[in-house]
Amino acid sequence: MTGPVMPLAVAEADATAEAETIGYDEILRRVRALAPRITARSEEIENARRLPRDLVEDLRRCGVFRATMPAEWGGPELTSMEQIALIEEVSAADAAVGWCVMIGMDSGIYAGHLAPGAAAELYPRLDLVTAGWVAPAGVADETAGGYLVDGHWRFGSGCTHADVIAGGCTVHRDGRPLLDGTGKPVTRIVLAPSASYAVEDTWHTTGLAGTGSCDYTAERLFVPAEHTVSFDEPRRDEPMYRRSDTLVRKMPGVPLGLARAAIEHVHGLVDRRFEGPGVPWRSSRHVQAVLAECEMRLTVARSAVHATVEAVWDRLVAGDRPTHKERADAALARYHAFRSARTIAHTLYDLVGGDATHRSRTPLDRAVRDSTTACQHVVGQHRVLEWSGQLLLGDEPGAAFV
Repeated sequence: MTGPVMPLAVAEADATAEAETIGYDEILRRVRALAPRITARSEEIENARRLPRDLVEDLRRCGVFRATMPAEWGGPELTSMEQIALIEEVSAADAAVGWCVMIGMDSGIYAGHLAPGAAAELYPRLDLVTAGWVAPAGVADETAGGYLVDGHWRFGSGCTHADVIAGGCTVHRDGRPLLDGTGKPVTRIVLAPSASYAVEDTWHTTGLAGTGSCDYTAERLFVPAEHTVSFDEPRRDEPMYRRSDTLVRKMPGVPLGLARAAIEHVHGLVDRRFEGPGVPWRSSRHVQAVLAECEMRLTVARSAVHATVEAVWDRLVAGDRPTHKERADAALARYHAFRSARTIAHTLYDLVGGDATHRSRTPLDRAVRDSTTACQHVVGQHRVLEWSGQLLLGDEPGAAFV
C-alpha cells in the first residue's frame, strides 16, 4: 500500500479531531485522566451489560480506538508493547472496558489487511470501533462481486457500540465449501457496518458482563469481496501486520490491569483493617506474605508478557520470522497472564474474607468473576499448552494466532 489513503476529510464535522495527530504518551495521559470516571461507573456498566454510549465517546476522544491505525494515515501505529500497556491502564479502571478497548482498537489491524479503497470505505475516520468473532461460524457464498453471507456468531465483544463488525466465514462455491490447494476449507473474515447485523441480547454471564459480548447474525448479507480479509494476506508491510497473531498479542493487557487493580485495592485496606485485637493488617505477617506473593505473580507474569512480545516484535521489525520457541514463549506468557490474574484475584478475595462478597464494598467479587470469565477465552485455555508444546518440539500446530 503506497501513499496516503485514509480520507480524513470525508467527515468534515470531525475534521478537527481527525486532523489531530496523537501518540502513545498523549493517549495514555488522556486514559489516566478518564480512569477515575470509568471506575466510578463500574456498577452501571456491569448492570447495563454493555458500555454506555457517552463513555464510548469519551474513549474515542482519548484516541484508544485509533491505536493500531497506520502512521501514514495520521494514526499512532502503536507497537504491540504499547498496546498492551495502554490496555493495562484501562483495565485497571474496569476490566470490561479494557476488554472492549482491546477489541475495539482492532480497526487499524483490519484496515491494514484491506486494499486502500476498501479501507477508506469501511474506515473513513481514525476513531471507529470494530467488533466481531473471527472463527468461521458463518457461510459466505460466492456471488458476483463478493459474497452472500449467512451466519450466527457468538462473543461479539463491543458489538453493542461498534461501527464495523467482523464475522469469520467458510467460503462456499456452488453450494459446497471451497477448498484450497491442501484440501482445507477456504475461510474469509467479512467486514460490514454494524447496522448490517442483528444483535441478540444473549450476554448474561459470570463476569465481564459490561462487554456486551452478544451473539449477532446475518442473513443473505451482501459483502463486497474487497471488504473481506485473511490475516495471512496483509496489504501493509509494517511489523504489526506481518504475523496473524497480531490480534492476540495485546490481550494480556486485560488480566494484567485487572490484577494490578486488585492488589492496589488491598493495599488501600492495610491501615483500616485488623487481624485480631490490636494487630493492624500492616503489621500482619500473613497479610504481608499474601501481598508479596501476589506482587511476585504479577511481576513475573507482566515481565514474561512484555519480554516475549518484544522478542517477537524485534523479529518482525527486522523482517524475520519469529522462531518456534519465540512463538511458544509468547503464547505461554499470554496464557500465564490470564491464569495468574485469576489466581491473584482469588487469593486476595480469600484474604479479605466475608467483606469480599459484598459488591458494594469491594471490587474483588468483580475481579474474581471477570478473571474467571476471561480465562474461558481460548488464549487462557489448556489448548495453548498443547499448541505451545508442539512448537517447542518443532511441529506446526493447526491453530491460528499462535
